[in-house]
Amino acid sequence: MPSNPPSDPADRTLLLLGAGELGREMALAARGLGIRVTAVDRYEGAPAMQVAQAAHVLSSLRGPELEDLIHSLAPDFIIPEMDAVDTELLERLEGKGFAVVPTAEAARLTATRETIRRLVADDLGIRTPRYALADSPEQLREACDDLGFPCVVKSLRSWSGAGQSVVQGLARVDQAWAFAQEDSAPGDERVLVEEFIDFHTEITLLTIQEGNGAVHFLEPIGHRQERGAYRESWTPQTLGDEHLREARQVAQRVTTRLGGAGVFGVEFFVSDDELVFSEVSARPHDTGLVTLISHQTSQFELHIQALLGHPLPALQCTGPSASAVILAQDEGPVEGYDGVERAETIESVQVRLFGQPTARPFQRMGVTLATGDSVEEARARALEAAARIEVQVG
Repeated sequence: MPSNPPSDPADRTLLLLGAGELGREMALAARGLGIRVTAVDRYEGAPAMQVAQAAHVLSSLRGPELEDLIHSLAPDFIIPEMDAVDTELLERLEGKGFAVVPTAEAARLTATRETIRRLVADDLGIRTPRYALADSPEQLREACDDLGFPCVVKSLRSWSGAGQSVVQGLARVDQAWAFAQEDSAPGDERVLVEEFIDFHTEITLLTIQEGNGAVHFLEPIGHRQERGAYRESWTPQTLGDEHLREARQVAQRVTTRLGGAGVFGVEFFVSDDELVFSEVSARPHDTGLVTLISHQTSQFELHIQALLGHPLPALQCTGPSASAVILAQDEGPVEGYDGVERAETIESVQVRLFGQPTARPFQRMGVTLATGDSVEEARARALEAAARIEVQVG
C-alpha cells in the first residue's frame, strides 16, 4: 500500500496504464515537474514508453499480474490512459489507498458506451441520443427499426471511436453488426444503437476539475471525425451563448458525478435546435491535442497540475489554432516519415510524431499543429501539412 504522497512533486511517482500518444504527452508533462513516470502497455516501444523513466510490457486487462506490478511499484498516482483497463482491479486498489486519477469509479463508468449512457441519460437525466442495446443481429434489426433510420451502431467499447457505423436501412444492419464485432471485447457481443443526430457541429468541452470540486472550462474545441475517429480539431469553436451555457452546466454535472481531479473531455453534438451529450473521457482527450499549440498550458499539463493540487494558470486560448491527423496507409514496421520538412515550411506549423513502432491502415501516427489569423486559416495550414507527410512502412 502506498504511503501518503510526499509534498515535493519531485519525490512522486506516476504509473500510466496505457502508453499511447496521449500517455506520451502526459508523461512529458509529469516529467517536466520532476515526477518519475512508469508506462505500461501490451506492446514494446509504445509512445509513452519512449519518454518514461521505466516501462513494462503487460496488458492492463491482466488483473493478477498487473496487481502484482502495482504493489511492487507503489506509485503515488495511477492514470488509466485508455479504456481497456481492469476497472475492478482499480476500484480494489483505490480501496487499499492507491490514488487512481481521476477516480476508479470514473474509469469504470467511462470504460464502455453502455455505462456512459446509463450514467448520463438514465441516472442524470441529461439529453443524449435515444439508444438501445442488442445481443444479436436479430435484436439489432428490431432496435434499428424502433429508433428509425438512419441510426448509428457502435460497439460497446469506446476505444478510439472504432466499431461504429451509420446505418441507412435494414439492408445494412448485418454489416454494421459485423463491423461492431471487430471492436467488441471477448465474450461480449452486445452492441449499442443510437438515434442519428443531425448536427452541424461536434465539440469537445475540456473540463478541468480541481480536488476541491472547483470546475473550469477551456474554450470549445470543434472537431471532425471519419470512420468514428477524430481527424482534425480546432479552437475556438464559436457557440451561441445559450448552447455554451448549457454545455458548461452539463459538463459540470457529469464531471462532478465522476469525481476526482483532472481534465475531462466532454463531447456534444450541436444542432440549430439543441445540444446533445455524446461522450465523456475521464482524462485528456485526443481532440485536445490542439491545446499543444493553442494554449500556453496544454491539457496534459493541466491534468498533471490538477491532480497535484497546483493553482491552475490562465486558461485562455492564445489564438485561432488547429490540429490535423497524420494517418498511416499501410501495415508493418515504421521505417520513417517522408515530407516532414516540407510540412514544416508552411507558416506557423508544428509537427508532432508519436513514435509508434508499427503501423496499420488509418492508424493515427502524429498530428500537425497550426495557428492562423482565423480558425479557417489554421485548419487549412494543418490539413495541408498533414497531407505532405507520408508514413514509410517496411
